[in-house]
Amino acid sequence: MPTNQKDIKIVQDLARQYMEIATKPIQEERRKLWSDHFNKKKTRPPILLNNGFWEAWCKEMFSDKNMACEDEFFRGYERTFKFRLLSEETGHDAVNEPWIELAGTREGTWDNHWGVERQMTKSAQKGGAFHLDAIIKDWKDIGKIKALHHAIDEEDTKRKYNRLAEAIGKIIPIDIIRGPAYLGFMGDISTDLANIRGLEQMMLDMYESPKELHQLLAFMRDGILTNQQEAEEAGHFTLTMSGNQAMPYCNELPWRKPNTPSKRKELWGFMASQELTLVSPEFHDEFMLRYQQPIMEKFAMTHYGCCEDLTKKIDMLRKVKNLRSIAVTPVANYRKCAEQIKKDYICSFRPNPTDMVCTSWDEDRIKRIITDAKDAFKESYWHITLKDVETLQGDVSRLKKWVGIVRKITEG
Repeated sequence: MPTNQKDIKIVQDLARQYMEIATKPIQEERRKLWSDHFNKKKTRPPILLNNGFWEAWCKEMFSDKNMACEDEFFRGYERTFKFRLLSEETGHDAVNEPWIELAGTREGTWDNHWGVERQMTKSAQKGGAFHLDAIIKDWKDIGKIKALHHAIDEEDTKRKYNRLAEAIGKIIPIDIIRGPAYLGFMGDISTDLANIRGLEQMMLDMYESPKELHQLLAFMRDGILTNQQEAEEAGHFTLTMSGNQAMPYCNELPWRKPNTPSKRKELWGFMASQELTLVSPEFHDEFMLRYQQPIMEKFAMTHYGCCEDLTKKIDMLRKVKNLRSIAVTPVANYRKCAEQIKKDYICSFRPNPTDMVCTSWDEDRIKRIITDAKDAFKESYWHITLKDVETLQGDVSRLKKWVGIVRKITEG
């Protein structure tokens, strides 16, 4: 494929700018901060902006029309570098690593990794919510569900690597990600259970078809475990594949390093069940947690939760032997969570982005909420993550200002 030299120059210039910030001493300071924090040492509360291209403001700001590269392949890296450079300007505690990731080509996509295509009814409104349409409406069709085996298309992966390495390989190391399909949300069972049966039917199944539901859950658990085991045996788990919705460092684990094979017992694992937020702790345990546990406990330590309310489920989560961190979300009662968690686990506090930066800019409101949270978590190990920021109302500077306000309160 002919290479556009203009595109090459764009990504080279951005790679140099990024490496300049990624090799600064502040990155090592942040690694130590997160490592000590997750090792349950007393630190200042780390502050994190967890933003990405799934958010409306990011989609707009980093849209194709705002990128200079003509080639889609290089445009993706232009977008990534520009996003990370902007992230660094906010002053939050994210570690910008001195490498860039290249996803290996593997079987399975976000919309199809159980042998059937995800079905949904989209909103007519741009950016509106969608409705999950059950893939399997009748239990007699459950045989259509097939678990993926771990497989990497090495030829296509090498083609992509050579193309990127030729452009920027002398400027920045390239970390090839060959991880399993079933990891993160694609490996938490809950996300895909809602895709397979539909969100409402999934909950009805707990009453109407518990035997069939248990059989499906066991099949998914075993499929995920097999897929991950195959990836581990192939040497495709690496030290950069930890995940905990924060900075996955800890003094008890090897630190992140590109292209370095590892075992799951050296990594952070992530698990959630947003779809069961309205389900009782008893049913959550019976129809989800007990199937997630064998997956989680293959890892060194685990974070649990994304956006679901876990206020009444802290005791349930104590069954997870290697649990280290729990999400305390905008819909949760953070005082009751803090009272239960104390110093047993790390509290990942997520204030409501609507209150923080999305609707108007109200410093008094921010200060009031964060000050109250500081009091609530005074006997806890906690960090603050601002996530799911759909809009900044055109004012990106709010992110940096928010970090400054929160840091002043939490360090005061």
